[in-house]
Amino acid sequence: MPDTSRHDAWVAGDSYDLYMGRWSRQIAPIFIDWLDAGEGRDWLEVGCGTGALSATVLARANPRSLLGIDPSEGFLERARAHVHDPRAVFQIGEAGALPVETGSRDVVVSALVLNFVPDRERALAEMRRVTRPGGAVGFYVWDYPGGGLGFVRAFWAAAAEIDPAAEELQENKRFPFCTPVELSALAERGGFVAVEARAIEAEAVFRNFDDFWHPFTLGTGPASGYCARLSPDTRRHLADKLAATLAPAQDGTLRFTTRAWAIRGRA
Repeated sequence: MPDTSRHDAWVAGDSYDLYMGRWSRQIAPIFIDWLDAGEGRDWLEVGCGTGALSATVLARANPRSLLGIDPSEGFLERARAHVHDPRAVFQIGEAGALPVETGSRDVVVSALVLNFVPDRERALAEMRRVTRPGGAVGFYVWDYPGGGLGFVRAFWAAAAEIDPAAEELQENKRFPFCTPVELSALAERGGFVAVEARAIEAEAVFRNFDDFWHPFTLGTGPASGYCARLSPDTRRHLADKLAATLAPAQDGTLRFTTRAWAIRGRA
């Protein structure tokens, strides 16, 4: 069986923001408003990355405190550099063994992380453990099975024409459980009640082909990690194929729909 996770590189915060963080920021406000957790709460973000969701929590939810946990020091450095609110603290930690006291958080959230966690049920059980009774939990992941990340799907389709082995690396193959039914069931197995799901859509607009292509060369994330490991000639061939395939708008922009599945529930 191929190791489909071998290109999952999550180190450089600046690269991640160009590749995915900017699109997560579009989803985050809709998610936080829908979660409707109330003000003055103690929040925990599991897999906070570069702070896209953290900044939104601080701006829209008026928390009493926010603790962001992530296993990547490079991501945490980026979060600390861009989120200066004194209510926020960022520290190293794993989703499957949260360095947080039991029943110490009112709200626990996670953005675009859960599908990459090897033991998702353990991670959700940990989120349940640290949540106070009646507290809120919520997370969102991209709708990979439904083509909810159009620009990444376009990349893999072109890559598979050059390298048939790339077919098995596509996120829709790796994460078929990213559906509202399966994600809701996962949350319920994690111990949460009153579980609900909804779709959140936005648009990814790239200024031009270079704006689209450059993040794929930086080595952060599955597709980008795969691209960065190609030989220079193969990478140029892939770029040429994509440039010939994609249809820009009249103003030269490239536009794709993004869609995430969001889940909310209570401890």
